[in-house]
Parts: sequence; C-alpha cells; structure tokens
Amino acid sequence: MADKKNLILIVGPTAVGKTSLCLNLAKKFNTEIVSCDSRQFYREMNLGTAKPTPEELQQVPHHLINSLSIEDEYDVRKFEYDALEILGDLFRKNSIAIMTGGSGLYADAITKGLDEIPDVDPEIRKSIISEFEEKGLGWLQSQIEKVDPEFYQQVDRQNPQRLMRALEIFRGTGLKFSSFRVKQKVIRPFNIIKIGLERDRVELYQRIDLRMDQMIKAGLFDEADALFEKRHLNALQTVGYSEIFGYLEGKYDREEAIRLLKRNSRRYAKRQLTWFRRDSEIKWFHPDQQDEIMTWIETQIG
Repeated sequence: MADKKNLILIVGPTAVGKTSLCLNLAKKFNTEIVSCDSRQFYREMNLGTAKPTPEELQQVPHHLINSLSIEDEYDVRKFEYDALEILGDLFRKNSIAIMTGGSGLYADAITKGLDEIPDVDPEIRKSIISEFEEKGLGWLQSQIEKVDPEFYQQVDRQNPQRLMRALEIFRGTGLKFSSFRVKQKVIRPFNIIKIGLERDRVELYQRIDLRMDQMIKAGLFDEADALFEKRHLNALQTVGYSEIFGYLEGKYDREEAIRLLKRNSRRYAKRQLTWFRRDSEIKWFHPDQQDEIMTWIETQIG
C-alpha cells in the first residue's frame, strides 16, 4: 500500500447505518476508528446518543467515545487538537484511519479546519443568558432565525448553548456566526476520502422511530432520570434527553415525551443531511452498497 496517509470519513444522519460500515472497514484495513460525534464523547450518556454497543466497541479500537464526563468543558477547538493528535499516532503505524459521526461541525474541523472566531465581551453573553432564562427557547430560536437563517437551518435548535453562542457572536461583532465558516480550508498532511450514507426518507424515519423504541425499551427514561439533576449542563442540552427532562418536570405525559423524542430525532436527521449535502466532496451511497463503497475507496487511496 502507498506511503500516503488516508483518512476515510464516514458521515450521515442518525440511524442510517454508519457503525456497521465503519466496523467492516476498520477490520478490512486493520485500523482504528475516531469518533467525530459530539454527543458520544460523554461516558454518562449512552442510550440517548446511540453509541456503538460494548460488543461493537470491543471489535475494533475506538477513540473519543466515552472520553469525557458531562461535567467537562469541551468544544470543537479542543476536539480538533485531540483528534489530530490521535490521527498522528494512528498514521505512524497505519496508512489508513477511519473517522465517523453525525456532527458536521466536528467533521469539518478536521477536514477543513476552523475559522478564527473573535472574542466577545463576556457581558454580552451574560445578557443573552439572562434573556434566555426569562423568555425561553422559543425566543432564542426566533432570534437566530432572524439574524442568521443559514445557521438556523443547520444547528440543533434544541441546544440553547449553540444558539446563544451564535447570538453572542452576532451581537458582539455584527457578523453572522455562519460567516466564520467560509474561509479557505486548511491543507492536512493526509488524503481525505469522504463517504456519505443515505437512505430513502421514509426508510430512514422508520429506522429512527424503531431505534427510539429500542432505546426506550433498553432504559432511556431511567438513564435520563439519573441525569435529571444535571440537566442544566451543556452536554445534556440535546435530543434524546431534553424531551424526557420536560416529562420529568411535569410539562407533559410520557406518551407526549415519546412523540417528541421521535419527532425531534427525525428533525435532527434532516438538519444533519442539510449540513453534509453542502459538501460536494462527499460521495453518497446506500449503506447496503458495501462492495461499491469498498471499490470506490480503493480508487481514492493515495
């Protein structure tokens, strides 16, 4: 195999089937998997983030899964540093590494690099937090939709931390948060092969609903209940937990929580696809096309 180092990036929406493909690729190329799924870093969050099972994690070495506590401060810049360090180590012993996840910003951090986002007066953030606590998530969503509609289409709208960050940048600089993600991409010292997995929308949504039923049966409500007292933490402001927290707070019944879990997971998948489809370098396949995927990778290896 050539001396050139190759990163195979596998992306796609939640429940599309990334884990199975990545395990097969890692075994074929005798390599390891690096996660760029920002929800799977946290060891306390298991069912709600659809991590690979313990059995799957044992089949192939994985990196940046269960690597943090929900109490830890972590962001995409720290991820970029950590992931590049891990890839550097992997490339010293193998010419191929695999990265996978559904977090577009984190994947872009490795394949394109990050823009320099200016520091903003901390008082602006304090003011936004105060307004959010008074007016709620709906107000925050409407603010972002108004000042930065492009970012609004791509962001996890149930995550107030991400929304507040975008509003903070806009108020502090007068510029859209999305405008900081358009610079010339960095050149990495490895070849990047981008593969996207997609399914028919009806098929994908059925898989999302089925997986949510399986998560609930496996104990998702109990997992969320155990984390309830820490629901204010940034890591827990996400689909799969916030809907159950609302139920535990008495805002609606269990049946409504399940409806919201499924609806918001489908919406999350739609936003993931919106993000990834902006990248013309991604080659799209159905997850069942594993032979075609393998053939295409062979033609792209540097």
